[in-house]
Amino acid sequence: MNSWLIRLKQATYNTTFMYNVRMLIAFAGTAFVPYWLDYQLATIPLTLGVVAAGISDIDDRFSVRMMNLIYTYIGFFITAVSVQFLFPYPIAFAIGLITSCIGWILLGSLGRRYATIAYGCLVVSVYSMLGVHLFEQWYMQPALLVAGAAWYGLISTISFLLFPVRQLQDQLAASYRALGSFLFAKANVFDVDMTASSYQQSMIDVALENSKLITLFNHLRIALLTRLKGDRGQKDTRRSLHYYFVAQDIHERADSAHIDYQKLAKLFQHSDILFRFQRLLTLQGKACQDLAQSILSQSPYVHHKRFKHSFENLRLSLEKLRDDGLYDQVRINALFALYQNLKSIDAQLQNLETERNLKLINTQQLENQLRDDDLKGWNDILVRVKQHLSPESVLFRHAVRLSIVLFIGYLIIQLTNIAYGYWILLTALFVCQPNFNATKRRLYLRIIGTLLGIMLGLSVIYFIPSLEGQLLILVLSGVLFFELRSKQYAQATAFMTILALISFNLDGSAFAASIPRLVDTLIGCALAWFGVSFIWPDWQFRRLPRTIQRTLQAQCVYLAEVVQQYHLGRNNALNYRIVRRAAHNSDAEVASLISTLATEPNIDATQKTLSFEFLCLSHTFLSYIAALGAHREQMQDQDVLALLDHALDDIQGALLRDEVPDLTAQNMLHAIRQRLNHQDQDEQQGLIILQQLSLMLNVLPRLSMLKQSLSYEVQEDGTEFASL
Repeated sequence: MNSWLIRLKQATYNTTFMYNVRMLIAFAGTAFVPYWLDYQLATIPLTLGVVAAGISDIDDRFSVRMMNLIYTYIGFFITAVSVQFLFPYPIAFAIGLITSCIGWILLGSLGRRYATIAYGCLVVSVYSMLGVHLFEQWYMQPALLVAGAAWYGLISTISFLLFPVRQLQDQLAASYRALGSFLFAKANVFDVDMTASSYQQSMIDVALENSKLITLFNHLRIALLTRLKGDRGQKDTRRSLHYYFVAQDIHERADSAHIDYQKLAKLFQHSDILFRFQRLLTLQGKACQDLAQSILSQSPYVHHKRFKHSFENLRLSLEKLRDDGLYDQVRINALFALYQNLKSIDAQLQNLETERNLKLINTQQLENQLRDDDLKGWNDILVRVKQHLSPESVLFRHAVRLSIVLFIGYLIIQLTNIAYGYWILLTALFVCQPNFNATKRRLYLRIIGTLLGIMLGLSVIYFIPSLEGQLLILVLSGVLFFELRSKQYAQATAFMTILALISFNLDGSAFAASIPRLVDTLIGCALAWFGVSFIWPDWQFRRLPRTIQRTLQAQCVYLAEVVQQYHLGRNNALNYRIVRRAAHNSDAEVASLISTLATEPNIDATQKTLSFEFLCLSHTFLSYIAALGAHREQMQDQDVLALLDHALDDIQGALLRDEVPDLTAQNMLHAIRQRLNHQDQDEQQGLIILQQLSLMLNVLPRLSMLKQSLSYEVQEDGTEFASL
């Protein structure tokens, strides 16, 4: 009995298992309750209501969660009723389709919470079109759709009450897993056998892993903030917040660059020193992933004892290099600074579960250390919406584009009277994404998944003729759809197609609906491709100049804050973390944008090469700033502080105002190198500052040139498209 209870408890730690149990109960209810009531037709809207509610589910504290559910049900009901009343009037319906589509998408400007609910309402609107003729009473389908959503909401709320911090812990664990992957990518930079091309690819990998990590950090921050506002005394939430701050500090230190790694690999290619650094970074990446598993299993994290031995050997190797006198002392000092940075990461991991840190969590008011980006009132709502009422807004262009695509699909349905034509709109809605790359990827996967789903669905209906057996397959298909929708889109589409065919077979029309399902999918995908290609196309290369400008602006603000703390002293307060997060967010944005350029048909090969070079150099520059930030302490040497201020002014001028500072005339680099060669070895802080300034000023001319080239050579319809 005890072993059975232990296994049951361990099963509750498995988030995927618990989520699938929740979806199994939800779909079982919508499939078999109507079966027992002998009202099988109700299964269709009830099941679709569960699907729409599952897509609209938002993780939040209990009070806000209940409000979200109320908003969702009201939105679903109004949307479904509007479809019922406007459906017989094509002109009014078309006008309503366009305005509601634009309105729902622009609602997303208020935040992720409202965007998720709005998307669910759009899905319900098309679901209502598919079943508008199922019931004689106008209110029946809207009521059943909302009932299905409410049934899912009840199960979801019970799950939340049983495991209130589970989703928060999942996001925290995902952040540490991503942090481990980032450390693995950073370890590859220390490969002594790298070539120029492999080095660039390694830096691109680091930038992309960094982009994924920053996205997860942002989601985690929102989840923490909403819970801290709702329950300021909950121990698990404050503990998670402490883990979040530790992860951010580890990230800043891991992202730091103290030296040009490519030159370092050539210099020490026959030494064991880089292998030791690489191994330590790999071990720390594994430690972060072990910590993620500890968070999920709610077990204490145990720091591995081998770290002590590895660090001791690394220290001895560094001291031997210094004593041999065969290498430039500047580079040896940089390696010692990197060693101290890794030691600081090790200390964070080692002390995470110590009694002192646990007491600190209980005594500090950490909830005041997160910036609240939530809505502040009607004025804030108006400001956010107005910001997106412009062709410059990606959200606005997507809203107009999707509304036109849906309108064209509706015209095709009206003019051709095509069978089950509203699947065209459903396909276009799911496939059409804000950018070409995401749409193209979904387009292929949607077609493949639909074709596979039709073959499997018809086979199921043919070989399992019993209603009970088909309902069981319907339930399993719904569960697998939600399990795979964010991982394997083609497979998820296949299971959703099986669910749809079985639903239509409830009135005996599955075989008649199979071919129209495929044809409508092809038409919907063609419309989605047409929309992203020709209706206000949001080519990523056209966004590149402004994204680059925002990235460099954020990096300069981050550097200015770091420089200020060298004047005034170390301060990890809210403002510092805001500018640091903004710099990493903008770096993640440019990495995401540039990584999609290869899929766009209009990108020039030279521009693509320059873009990836900029991505590597920009992230390298940010890493140099992060190293300064990781070691920031108040500096007493006025000469070094003057060099900091002078370098900051030159960097801002070159990157923000396209100035070309005469670094040779100013003797900036010469002065820095002179100080590096003559600085007292005991003044480690000054050495680090001077080394980082030398690195930044060395790459500054090339970074400035790339910025100007990419900002002013982007062509739009044959004309120059300069950045704002």
